[in-house]
Order: sequence, then C-alpha cells, then structure tokens
Amino acid sequence: MSAWPELVPERDHDTFAVLHLVSQMLGKLRVAHSTWENHGWNSTLRSAANGLAALPTRAPGGRSFSLTLDLCVHGIGLTVSDGSRDLVPFAGSTIAGLHRGLIAMLDRHGLPFTLHGKPNEVENAVRFGDDDARRNYDPESARRLLNALHAVVPVFEQFRAGFVGKASPVHFFWGSFDLAVTRFSGRPAPPHPGGIPGLPDRITREAYSHEVSSAGFWPGGVMAAPPIFYSYVYPEPDRFRSAQLAHGRFDATLGEFTLPYADVRASSDPARTLTEFLQSTYAAAADLANWSRAALEREPVAP
Repeated sequence: MSAWPELVPERDHDTFAVLHLVSQMLGKLRVAHSTWENHGWNSTLRSAANGLAALPTRAPGGRSFSLTLDLCVHGIGLTVSDGSRDLVPFAGSTIAGLHRGLIAMLDRHGLPFTLHGKPNEVENAVRFGDDDARRNYDPESARRLLNALHAVVPVFEQFRAGFVGKASPVHFFWGSFDLAVTRFSGRPAPPHPGGIPGLPDRITREAYSHEVSSAGFWPGGVMAAPPIFYSYVYPEPDRFRSAQLAHGRFDATLGEFTLPYADVRASSDPARTLTEFLQSTYAAAADLANWSRAALEREPVAP
C-alpha cells in the first residue's frame, strides 16, 4: 500500500472547493496588507505542519499576525504576535459564513480585514459574501490533502535545491490552488498574451516577465478533476510538445506536460517517479530554449 494518500474527486471535491475559496481570502488579505513582491510571491501560501499558512502580516501597534488553513483542527487559524489565538471552524458553514467569520475574527483582534471580495481564476465566480452554496467539509478529505502535501513538498524542495539561478520558493498559489516551483533562465520574456479567466492581464504579464520553467501539483479545488502534476515553459520553444519523457504526456488543452497523481502514487517509488518527471520536463524546456544550464544548476547538497 502506498504511503501517498488516495485523492478521489468524487469524494474530496466539496472539501477541496471550500479550502480553495478560503485560501483565496487568505491570499487576498496578503495582497491588500503586505508589500508586493515580484510575481506576487508575497501573497502565496506555504506548506506547514498543520496545513497551508500565509506569511506574517504587519498590524497596528507593532504586532504581526498569520493565518492558516489548518487541516488538523479544521478551520481558519489565527496566530498573533501578542500571543492571541483564534479559529473560524470550517464545519457547518458556507463560504459566505466563513467570509463573515474571518472578518469578524480579525476585527475582534484589531487586525486589518479588508480584502477583494470576489474569487480569481474561478469560472462564474460568486462573491465570497454571497456564496451560500452548501458544501460538505470532510475532515478526512482534508487530512488526505495534508498528507499528500507532506509527501510531495520534500520532492519539490529537493528539485528546487538543484538550481542556483533565480527560482521561486516551493509555495502554494491560492488563485489556481496548486503547489508550484518556478525556475528562471535570467532572460526577459515576450509579453504574455494574458486572457486567463478571472486574472487581470497586468498580473499575468508581471508573473511571466522573464523566461520560466514551472512545475506544480494541482490536487483539485473548485473544479472537480483528478489531481495532476504539471510542467510547462514560457515562452514555449519549438519541439517542446513532442519531447520524449519517461513519465507523463503533453496535454494540448492545458498547454503543459501532465502526470496523474494516481500514477505517481501507484508506482513502486513515488518520489523517484515524480523527480524524474520534474527533471525531464525541465531539461527538455531548458535544452530546447538554450538556457545556460551549466551556470544555473548544481548538485542539490549543502555546501
């Protein structure tokens, strides 16, 4: 039996949809109340022992606070530098209820609570405050997601460690609800055409201002679909789509190589299978785009 948990859209979708939409609230608070960093990295979430956490945010009175999608106690967890703790439970609430609960919790502690009220990158998005749809939050589905992240993140971190050029942290994007790590060639890229639903073109173009090879793990979210690993390059060089890899295939609809999470989980060595996918898709992108690989890569070991 694989140590990597089984993720099934039919069973887990409602829970992942709740977490996706709540993660957007946490990210949007960071956008509103922190300093913008290149490519929006200030607003992403990070893997934590108990879930997905936003970076600390400054607050009045010399305090700071952080918010967590806590997948152990199952709620929006608040930690304040003055020692305060609080929680908005997921169970039995709608997105509108969680939105109200989050704002009330922050206000109760004298913390900033304004945020943009409509989800991004979600088709036919409903404002958080108006989303009264009933979704069943299942703690077991949340724990499976947490355990999947605990299995995947170390593989991504090891992959990230093999690059000395500019690279993102291993972080979680709340817009699309996916774990990602991105490598940069160091060269500027042509302006991105934009057109991503629910995402302003100015944000997309800033994110893709330089050549990238990006890989990630998408477990699902508001959209119910089997979880996948993915890898893409921008701008895409000739012959990238026909590159021969040991794992995965090119998905013309998504414009990226994909590998089902279920295939990785079922392999005799999931970490090795995933590593081979990450490394081979990056190598195809870097070679075909003529990146200076010798100057950008290293053995992923401590000095």
